[in-house]
Amino acid sequence: MKQYLQLCKRIINDGEWDENKRTGVRCLTVINADFEYDVANNQFPLITTRKSFFKSAIAELLGYLRGYDNAAQFRQIGCNTWNANANDNQAWLNNPYRKGKDDMGRVYGVQGRSWQRPDGSFFNQFQKVVNNLKHDIDDRAEIIAFYNAGECEMGCLRPCMHTHTFSLLQNTLYLTSYQRSCDVPLGLNFNQVQCFVLLALMARITSHKAGKVYHKIVNAHIYENQLPLMCEVQLKREPFPLPSLLINKRIKTWKDIETWVRTDDFALEGYQYHPAIQYPFTT
Repeated sequence: MKQYLQLCKRIINDGEWDENKRTGVRCLTVINADFEYDVANNQFPLITTRKSFFKSAIAELLGYLRGYDNAAQFRQIGCNTWNANANDNQAWLNNPYRKGKDDMGRVYGVQGRSWQRPDGSFFNQFQKVVNNLKHDIDDRAEIIAFYNAGECEMGCLRPCMHTHTFSLLQNTLYLTSYQRSCDVPLGLNFNQVQCFVLLALMARITSHKAGKVYHKIVNAHIYENQLPLMCEVQLKREPFPLPSLLINKRIKTWKDIETWVRTDDFALEGYQYHPAIQYPFTT
């Protein structure tokens, strides 16, 4: 929480104005931000200066891990974040690769599960990493990459959180996650939750201790229409202590995550929060 608030203040005090050509909306921007999340001690990085809907973030992560490519699939598991990008993005609506209503194209989990090789076959990045870690193998390339530059035009949105690198040291598993672009008021807490849960799940199903997440952001920004709520509401609130995350102990394998795991298998202990803030979303 402290790291989050420090970044918000840094953007407001030191950020420079940039007009995003894709959205047409100005934003205050800084380059380079680093976060650490202590998964080993279960310090769940959930925002407390406003209510944060952590289950939607976990639902989205589950959709990525399952390779979903349709907003309807995400809605079915409790995540509505892809509705606008799949159906209200004019550039995507005009894209010849779009298959129809709710189609997202080759984004995120599709690349994670079905990275296309030059010969037309597909490579499952998730399975490779899980299999290696289960056998205590770290080839220093336990990497899951969602950003496929040659197929970016085949999806409704280029991935923001684009690469996850797992590192195994002795019996402790670490995660370094890279993000090219970050809407700090709206998107960042989703990303924080997903990084934390991803490491916790991967450590669980590969029988290792969870260490820390190192989350690196390139372009961190606050849109101009979000600034009043950030300055006049959120930053004037006192944060509460971080909660702990409880994960269903029955989750033990990659197949469990692929098949039956739901958001109800995740719960919080000790989550205190201020009222929700309705930040505007810029598509």
